[in-house]
Amino acid sequence: MITPDQTALILLAAGRSRRFNDGDKLAEPFLDKPLAYHVVTALERIPFQARIAVVSATTLDFAALGYDVVENPDPALGQARSLGFGVARARELGCEAVLVALADMPRVTAAHVHRLMDAADGPATIVASSDGVQPMPPALFGKDMFPMLMQLEGDHGARDLIRRGHHVIAPPAELVDIDTQEDLRALRERYGLRTDGQPEQPPARVTRDEARRSD
Repeated sequence: MITPDQTALILLAAGRSRRFNDGDKLAEPFLDKPLAYHVVTALERIPFQARIAVVSATTLDFAALGYDVVENPDPALGQARSLGFGVARARELGCEAVLVALADMPRVTAAHVHRLMDAADGPATIVASSDGVQPMPPALFGKDMFPMLMQLEGDHGARDLIRRGHHVIAPPAELVDIDTQEDLRALRERYGLRTDGQPEQPPARVTRDEARRSD
């Protein structure tokens, strides 16, 4: 059995956002906070042994939110390099498992992460999320998987590993991954927000003279 107090949460926040085209994707506003802070808030009450954020060139202050911040100096080498940095730090801290989450998945819930934990079966655990079609993060790995995770390369990260693990299904809306401007626009529209992320402006006040002229 794996419990949160034996587990490091690794938040991957070092992507280059190549498909997003402009700006720091993780700092883009969504509802009441930057996009990346939603998963932080959702998982803040889970008593992880450690919280590790792997970052690169972001203005967001994960350290102020209780994260051990690890800098990825070369995100061009792919997501696997960020994952390796996070796992190495978790191993230094003596963690028995890692829960890998992506900072650009703002709708992940604590309830789903608890279900991942419930499905764990020891140090060789591989438990991933699924939308019913394909496996994806968040994903849980036992410590026997640490050496393999640290040897991964490229942008595929642990994709091949999680395909062979146990999969816990969540509603697709909880596992939405924001890669492009269009993805963010669609998410905002789902919540009744303007596509630029700004609050709706009240209608302009019409003066009595203007109203008379329009009659």
